Amino acid sequence: MKIGLIGLPRAGRTTVFNLLTGRGEATGGYGGREAHLATIKVPDPRIDRLSAIFAPKKTTYAEIEFLDLPAFEVGRGGIPSERLGEMRNVDLLVHVLRGFAGDDLEDGEGADPLRDARALEQELILTDLLLVERRLEKVRVDLAKGRKELAGELAVMERLEAALNEETPLRLVSLDEHEEGLLRGYQFLSRPPMVLLANTDAAPDAKTLAGLDALATAGGLAALALDAQSEWEITQLAAEDREAFLADLGVTEPGRDRFIRTCYDLLELASFFTVGEDEVRAWTIARGLAAVRAAGKIHSDLERGFIRAEVIAYERFLEVGTLAEARKQGALRLEGKEYPVADGDILNIRFNV
Repeated sequence: MKIGLIGLPRAGRTTVFNLLTGRGEATGGYGGREAHLATIKVPDPRIDRLSAIFAPKKTTYAEIEFLDLPAFEVGRGGIPSERLGEMRNVDLLVHVLRGFAGDDLEDGEGADPLRDARALEQELILTDLLLVERRLEKVRVDLAKGRKELAGELAVMERLEAALNEETPLRLVSLDEHEEGLLRGYQFLSRPPMVLLANTDAAPDAKTLAGLDALATAGGLAALALDAQSEWEITQLAAEDREAFLADLGVTEPGRDRFIRTCYDLLELASFFTVGEDEVRAWTIARGLAAVRAAGKIHSDLERGFIRAEVIAYERFLEVGTLAEARKQGALRLEGKEYPVADGDILNIRFNV
């Protein structure tokens, strides 16, 4: 999974990046005009427990790539071209919104995450509208020259144009499988999933947060609030002190964990596990993915020669203790190709190639 962090100047985007990745300094940021990339291992206590049980040679966690994109202004000539390509090359966008006060704000200007969220959404919609209009112009010319196979794309693009002219983001436009196929080559910015992340201080405004939740719900987004500066500072403390300081902030779960769960939920992702003496590993898949396709995530040979999947849920495995005992008790089920893999399933693939 690749996540792109975007935001207006002074939103604390790089502080959020540092909190999520454990890199850099909490203040000051990286600066400059270059994007920065970091990869983290997804914390999962289930992998920790399975690794303790199997004592494998190798433990492999799921990973997330974070791309910290330099800030840009909206409404001033559009999104810079160098940012567009980077934004289109991620699975999920995170709009970091300033929700904290500060001496750097100009007189009469206050932090307003709702204003900033709406402003960027309008910029994404405008960017997509320009792309659709350019494509429509070309499709109409080609149709006039006799390329009748483009008629389907014309109809879809006209639907998108109508939605965008009404300031409706493309993520809210319902498309069937065929229509999705026609648009596969286009990387729209208002269509991918997005998280509105309010970077707040220790006492965020409840009314503003409620408004952000409502905006996210209406726009098909997810919303999350965290105090990135304070939480980053807490990560620098000794492990035994962190819990107490988080409690003082009223935080029951670290911001990074809440953020990752929000992203998994929004993208409808799940994790399944493979276990053994050589390796305990987490695999990230779409929720309900068929077992045969989940096997292909491990290796193409497993998908090609798939026979059956031996499956046991993580919690059930903890109850029986070992795979041998699971087989003895009949807790290790045999499932076919179309079995929808559930979050927390432990899989062993039987195959023959």
